Amino acid sequence: MALSRVLVANRGEIALRIIRACHEEGLEAVAVYSEADRLSPHVRAANDAVLLGPAAAAESYLNIAKLIDAARRTGCQAIHPGYGFLSERAPFAEAIADAGLVFVGPPASAIRAMGDKTEARRRMKAAGVPIVPGMTHALKSAAEAEREATRTGFPVLLKASAGGGGKGMRVVRTGAEVASAFQAARSEALKAFGDGSMYVERYVERPRHIEIQILADAHGRITALGERECSIQRRHQKLIEESPSVVVTPALRRRMGEAATAAAGAVGYVGAGTIEFLLAPDGDFFFLEMNTRIQVEHPVTELVYGVDLVREQLRIAAGQPMRVFGGQLHPRGAAIECRITAEDPFNGFLPATGVVKYLRVPGGPGIRWDGGVEAGNEVTLHYDPLIAKLIAWGETREIAIQRMQRALRELVIVGLPTSQAFHLRVLDDPEFRRGELDIAYLERAGPRLLAEPLSERLVSPVAIVAALLADERRSGLGRVAPPGGPQPAISGWGDAGRREGLRE
Repeated sequence: MALSRVLVANRGEIALRIIRACHEEGLEAVAVYSEADRLSPHVRAANDAVLLGPAAAAESYLNIAKLIDAARRTGCQAIHPGYGFLSERAPFAEAIADAGLVFVGPPASAIRAMGDKTEARRRMKAAGVPIVPGMTHALKSAAEAEREATRTGFPVLLKASAGGGGKGMRVVRTGAEVASAFQAARSEALKAFGDGSMYVERYVERPRHIEIQILADAHGRITALGERECSIQRRHQKLIEESPSVVVTPALRRRMGEAATAAAGAVGYVGAGTIEFLLAPDGDFFFLEMNTRIQVEHPVTELVYGVDLVREQLRIAAGQPMRVFGGQLHPRGAAIECRITAEDPFNGFLPATGVVKYLRVPGGPGIRWDGGVEAGNEVTLHYDPLIAKLIAWGETREIAIQRMQRALRELVIVGLPTSQAFHLRVLDDPEFRRGELDIAYLERAGPRLLAEPLSERLVSPVAIVAALLADERRSGLGRVAPPGGPQPAISGWGDAGRREGLRE
C-alpha cells in the first residue's frame, strides 16, 4: 500500500524520531498530544497535530478509538506506535487493520504469540531456538509449581506468562519458598496485566542480557543486525546499552543471529523486532522474549551497522522490500547509549518533576542526541521519566567510552535532577571498563557508584545564571539571583518533586 501520511501514536523522543524519519522518507507526519504535551517538540515538528485529551494516558495515548479517529480525520494511511503505550497490544494492531489502515509493526498474530510467554516458549522450542529449561504451559496451582520447581532443579524463576518489566517474577531457591512466592508473583501479575498465569523455568545465575535486532519484510526476507549488550539494568529496566558486546565473538554472533531469525520466522514476523537472550557464563544462550516493536536502544545498532531502522519500518509497512540484507552487514566500531532520565540516582532513583529551565545539548564527533524535551518544557508525573538518549560512537569501545564521558560533561540540564551523574560514574568504573558485566552488575557496583551525591557540580555558574535569566524572561520578574545565591536543581544534584514513573 502506498503511504503518504503517517500518524505517530506516541510522544517525546520516539515521536520526534519517527516524525524525522517520515520526513526523510518523503512522508507527512501527524502528531498526537495530550494537554500536558502542548509545547512538546514533536508537536511542532509534525505536519499536523491532533489533541487527544487530558494528560492521563488512559484518556489520551492509550485511547485506541481517539487515535484511529485522529488518523482518519487527518488523512493518514498508517499508524506508527513507537515503543511503550500501545506498541505491543494486539487489539490495537487489529483495530487499525479493521479501520482499513496500516499498522507500522508486525501482524497482531505475532504480537499475541510473543506476548504470551508460555506460548512463545512452545513455538521457540519447536523452531529449534534454545529456551531456558522449564515449562511450556501455565501452572494450575502452587502445588504444581512446587512439583515443577523440584523437577527443574533449584534455583528456579517463577514468571508471569503475560509478564514484562520484571513484574510477576520471583526467584525461588528452596521448596519451602515456592507457595508464598507463587501467590505473591501471581497477585502482582494480576494487578499489572490482568492475567495471573504463571510458569516455572530454571534460574540462570549471573547471565548477560544480549539482544539481537531483526528486520523482516513481506517478501520473505529476515535478517539479523548484530547484538546489543543490555546487562546494566535496575529492576529489569535498562540504563546503558552498547553494541557490540565485548564477549560476543563472530561465531557466537552468527549462531545468535540464526536463532533470532528462526524465532521471528516461527511467528510469521514482519517489521523491526528484537529477540532477547540470556547469555550464561559458560557460553550457552537461551531465548528470553521478543519485543515486537522498535527498541529504546535502537540507535546503537544504527550507528554500528549504518542502518536507519525506523525508515526500514516505514518501507516494510508500505510493502516494499527492506534495503539491507544480513550477509552484507558487518559491525563497524562501537556505540554506547545512556538513557537520560528525570530520576535522582542518589535517592533510590526516585522519579522527579520540574521545568527544564536550561538545556545545552552536547555535540562533536560521534555524538548523537535523541531528545524529547527542550528548555521551557515541564517533565510531569504522567509519563515515563525518559528525557533523552545520549549515544556515542567510536572506532573502538574505548573511544566510544571517552566520547560519551566528554559528552556527558558537556550536557547541561538545569531544573531537575537526572541520571547524568550516575552514567559518568558507571563509565569510570573498572568493572565496566573491563566489560565484566551481567544483569547483577548494579547490585554489586551500586554501593560504590551510589554511595553519596556527586561532590562536584556538572554545571558552571555561567549556565546557572543563563537558566535564571531565561526563567526570568518567561516570568517577567526582573531580578536575577547571583551564582552564589539560591539556585535551581541541577542535573545530578538538587531536589525536585517526586513521582511514580511509567516504565517501558
